[in-house]
Amino acid sequence: MLWYIVTIAHALLLIVPVLLAVAFITLGERKALGYMQARKGPTVVGPYGLLQPMADGVKLFVKEPAKPTTASPYLFLLCPIMALAIALTLWVPTPLPTQFSSINLSLMLMLTLSSLAVYTILGAGWSSNSNYALIGSIRAVAQTISYEVSLGLMVLCVVMLSGGFNLIAVTEAQEFSWFLLTCAPICFMWYVSTLAETNRAPFDLTEGESELVSGFNVEFSGGPFALFFLAEYSNIMFMNVLSTILFLGGGTPLLDWPQIMLISLKATFLSFVFLWMRAAYPRYRYDQLMHLAWKTFLPFTLGLLILLAAIPLSLDFLPPY
Repeated sequence: MLWYIVTIAHALLLIVPVLLAVAFITLGERKALGYMQARKGPTVVGPYGLLQPMADGVKLFVKEPAKPTTASPYLFLLCPIMALAIALTLWVPTPLPTQFSSINLSLMLMLTLSSLAVYTILGAGWSSNSNYALIGSIRAVAQTISYEVSLGLMVLCVVMLSGGFNLIAVTEAQEFSWFLLTCAPICFMWYVSTLAETNRAPFDLTEGESELVSGFNVEFSGGPFALFFLAEYSNIMFMNVLSTILFLGGGTPLLDWPQIMLISLKATFLSFVFLWMRAAYPRYRYDQLMHLAWKTFLPFTLGLLILLAAIPLSLDFLPPY
């Protein structure tokens, strides 16, 4: 009985801060977009609008969820729950700075779980029985599959530099120099690919309001829409934390508050750049999105991977001193 209580307490210690951070990153996004567009953003609910995320959450979960009569009765409600469950499970092997569960192949687990998230979007679009939702979900599948190939190759580059799939090994390999300094092109392509992987602007083609009326979640409202909303912003924060660990050091694997604050500050800065991109760049066309993935990132990443694989081989042929 004690074991179950401790497990639940550990899970809450991981989930509750993530959900709170999701609430305030939405406020930060609305504030940042407001100031970039010469307006104030939320200012009414609470001091400086700080209670606006709580008011939005209460409004969404109190609102009656409307389900189309022709929608799939079970899959329509199951997809939002699965989306949030997968988004929160991704945080389990993340060293913040210690892991909730130590998994040797933690990078492989993260890539696998992030690839499963696209099935929730596909199921949501199909189960809605709406043409707009279906087109948005099909776009999400094609976009995610396209950029996951490049993301997997970039992870292999980091694995070759660090010597292991465990995120603790990646942080220890950056004790003296960040991978951002040693492989800046991979870091840049990774960051752009995470924008596409999380369906953020300028790659938010699955939620194109101008042509798809909000995309795959057009038929969702109330609580189910809130679950998709939480899953999306949780994935944004997770990708930025993962980018921090892979390319910005991530800190040493010791449970101390300076390291936690350092990781948080780096991830917060990367999240702000996510929001900045939304205000600064227009949406890509779909052919431009695919051209960037298959004709630019994929060949370049393959070339860098072959180069990193050839470096140890070339060192073996050097004459001994």
